[in-house]
Amino acid sequence: MASITKIGNRWRALVRRKGHPSYCKTFGVKAHAEAWARRIESEIDGGTSPRAESVFGRKLTVAAVIDTYVEMREQSGRPVHDSASEFYQLAGLKRLLGTYDAGTLSVDAIVGFCRVRAEEGAGPYTINMDVSKLGTVMRYAAPMLKVKLPDVVHEARPLLSHLKLIGGGGVRFRRAEGNELPDLLAQLTARRGKRYADAVEFAALTTMRRGEITRIRWEDVDEAKRLVLVRDRKDPRSKKGNDMWVPLLGPAWDLLQAQPRDDVHGRIFPLHPQTLSKYFKEARTALGIDNLRLHDMRHEGTSQLFEAGFQVPEVAMVTGHKNWKHLKRYTNLRPEMLHEGPAAVRAANLASTKKKGEDDTQAEG
Repeated sequence: MASITKIGNRWRALVRRKGHPSYCKTFGVKAHAEAWARRIESEIDGGTSPRAESVFGRKLTVAAVIDTYVEMREQSGRPVHDSASEFYQLAGLKRLLGTYDAGTLSVDAIVGFCRVRAEEGAGPYTINMDVSKLGTVMRYAAPMLKVKLPDVVHEARPLLSHLKLIGGGGVRFRRAEGNELPDLLAQLTARRGKRYADAVEFAALTTMRRGEITRIRWEDVDEAKRLVLVRDRKDPRSKKGNDMWVPLLGPAWDLLQAQPRDDVHGRIFPLHPQTLSKYFKEARTALGIDNLRLHDMRHEGTSQLFEAGFQVPEVAMVTGHKNWKHLKRYTNLRPEMLHEGPAAVRAANLASTKKKGEDDTQAEG
C-alpha cells in the first residue's frame, strides 16, 4: 500500500512492495501525490519497473549499475576478464561517469564524457564503442535492480554524431612498410625484452589477436601436426566454445618453439595484452612511425598469406574468418606483388598459353 504523508506544506508519496525498492516522491498537491502513487503501484503490478529517480533512500549511481552488470556477467558464466578490452571500457565509464545518478543521467553528461575521451586521444570509433557499452550496461542491469533507467545513450546519439564525437571505424589499409617491422622488433627488444618483440612478430606471422596470443598455452600445441588450439576465438555470434586449431606455418612454428617454457601457468607468451599494445605504441613513437597499430599485424599477416599464394579457404583456417566479406577487410594486397610468387607464375602460364594459341593459328593459316 502507498502512504501519503504531509511534510510541511508538501505531500510525500511512499510506495513499498516486497521484493522491490521503495519508491518515493514529494508533491505540492495531495491529489498529485495520490495519482503518482497509483501509477507506481500499477507499473509494479504490470511487471514494469518505475524510474530509478523515484527509488527511496538511495542514489543509484552509474558505478553501482556497472557493478551490477559485472556481477550479472559473472553469474551467467561470462565474466569480464581483466585482460579484455571490455574491462577497460567499463573502468573508463566508472572513472568519468561513476558518480552520476543513473536515473537522471543526461545527454549533457554523455557529451561531456565523449569530449573528455576525445581529449585523452580516443577516436570516434573507440568513443562509439564506449557509449554502446554504457547503453548495454544500463539496458541489462536495470531489470536486475528492478528499476527503469533512461535510454540516454539512444537519445544522445544524434547529437554525438553531429558533433563528430562518435563514428564508424572505417576500413584501414595500413601495413608495415619498408623496414618498419624489423625496426619495431629491434626497438621492442632493446626497450622491453625479446619476448615482447616475439609476440608482435608472432602476430604478423599468425594473424592472431593480442588476446589470443597471450592466452595460448603449451598444452594447446600439437607438436606432430604443428597446430595450436586457440580457445574461445572471437565470433560475431558467440566466441564461447569457439575453439579452433590453427596451423603455424614456417617461421611461426620456429618462433613458437624458441619461446622459454618458464610460465607457471604454461602460457607461451605470458604477457598482458594491454601492456603489449602499450609497449608497441611506445616503440613506434620512439621510431617516429606514424599510424601503425598492433592490430595492423593481423592485416599484415593476412595479406602476406594471400601474396604467398594461399587461397581464401586456406587463409580463413589461419585467421578464423567464417566468410570472405569479413576476411576481405583484413586483406591489403600490394599490386606490385602480383609480379612475384604464384601470381607471377599464373601470369606467365597465361602468356604462354596465349602465345601458343597465336602460333597454332598462324600454323593453321
